Amino acid sequence: MIFRFLGVCSLLALCSGAAETFTVATYNVENYFLSAFAKRKAKTEASRAKVVEIIASIKPDILALQEMGRKEALQELRQRLSNKGLNYSQTIFLEAADPAIHLGVLSRFPIVGNHSTTNVTYLLDGKRLQVRRGFVEIEIQVSADYKFTLFNGHLKSMRQVAHADQAEMRLEEARILRRLIEKRLEVNPNENILLMGDLNDASSRDPIKVLTGKGSAKLIDLRPSEKNDDRLGKKDGHLSRRVTWTHFYKTDDQFSRLDYIMASRGMVRELDSSYVYATTEWGEASDHRPVVARFVAKER
Repeated sequence: MIFRFLGVCSLLALCSGAAETFTVATYNVENYFLSAFAKRKAKTEASRAKVVEIIASIKPDILALQEMGRKEALQELRQRLSNKGLNYSQTIFLEAADPAIHLGVLSRFPIVGNHSTTNVTYLLDGKRLQVRRGFVEIEIQVSADYKFTLFNGHLKSMRQVAHADQAEMRLEEARILRRLIEKRLEVNPNENILLMGDLNDASSRDPIKVLTGKGSAKLIDLRPSEKNDDRLGKKDGHLSRRVTWTHFYKTDDQFSRLDYIMASRGMVRELDSSYVYATTEWGEASDHRPVVARFVAKER
């Protein structure tokens, strides 16, 4: 225990020179596989290089990932980022029931608590089903005086399956994730909490409403847009028309906002800025675009 404490202190010392703000990002990297798995093809070298280029441009201190392949793929991504000057001392790889795609987190700051779940089930129409990707739940010590809890989730997709309704499955997964969040807020209503990830639904739909919650335990959807949209919106008075989409579904030629960063009331006070990362070459990397937020590492 003493050695673990000293290790955390050393990591904090390394980060002590960081700015007063820290940046987080969530990114579905679309089947980041080094080799083919079942019907999923290996991600091309060009596509993986573009993922790294985009992340390196953002320079997140903490990166939540969805659709990672095997653990070796996360290690490969981490090494590529290191070659670009982004060094992440802390890694979380979550392997749950889904044999193909997994969750990951890369962090420059010490991860001082890990309560992630991989074996969560629910009852739907008399069938016992499992949350396929599990949920990452970790505590990150940004500085000696600032800590927050990060939830990383990837809810059931809108793809139909034979054994259950995809929308009902996603709603049940959202309810489970919400209970995990409420468990923390019941103990400390002012706890710093971020929910990040690919939640696979629109903000007006029940799964997102469930995750947002109500009252003092409500999470604030940051609803970031492309950079400069706020300036343009204020000029013409149409803030609601900001460009916020994060995912492109080729079959229906449809752009949607499926990727989110939500903050507890305790943490939203520290919000400095947020945006959807936009580049003309986003599609070479993934069918999703990263969502980014910057926070002040000081309680307000």
